[in-house]
Amino acid sequence: MRIISGNHKGKHIIAPQNLPVRPTTDIGKESLFNILYNFFHFDAIHVLDLFAGTGNISYEFAARGALSVVSVDKHQACTQFIKSTATKLHFENIHTINQEALNYIRQTRQKYHIIFADPPYDWTEFNLLPTLIFENKLLLPDGFLIIEHPKTIEYKTYDKFYQHRKYGKVNFSIFAENL
Repeated sequence: MRIISGNHKGKHIIAPQNLPVRPTTDIGKESLFNILYNFFHFDAIHVLDLFAGTGNISYEFAARGALSVVSVDKHQACTQFIKSTATKLHFENIHTINQEALNYIRQTRQKYHIIFADPPYDWTEFNLLPTLIFENKLLLPDGFLIIEHPKTIEYKTYDKFYQHRKYGKVNFSIFAENL
């Protein structure tokens, strides 16, 4: 895995083999950030990375200067890896939380410009993510919710659905608060 842009552009990060993760591919990540670049000034946003895994997406936002990136994962080994990597890279804008994602969504009162969620593809609660996030009003005006999901998941009929993007085997559904 590598950081594709920002103050650590090209930096390779090697995650431990024992983490229960499936990092977003570089091509999917680069394509997604090209879209986001048209909507956001990265140095003026607050980001939530749910199911953060290795921190792949968190590092990308941090390297581009996000004001804050909250990385949530229920696996302690994942949050410890993110925390240690953020320290090594001097990413003071990354904050890790070791908690199950749906519990975090239900409890937090923080609002974000971008919420990125990349649950395991065999997760059975995909339908709850947009519902809970919008019910709890976690997005700021003009904010985006981006869910990475398997091709079998369909969100087009959901309220606030904006668009679907596919890059190889990577599928992103984007929801917008005010589009």
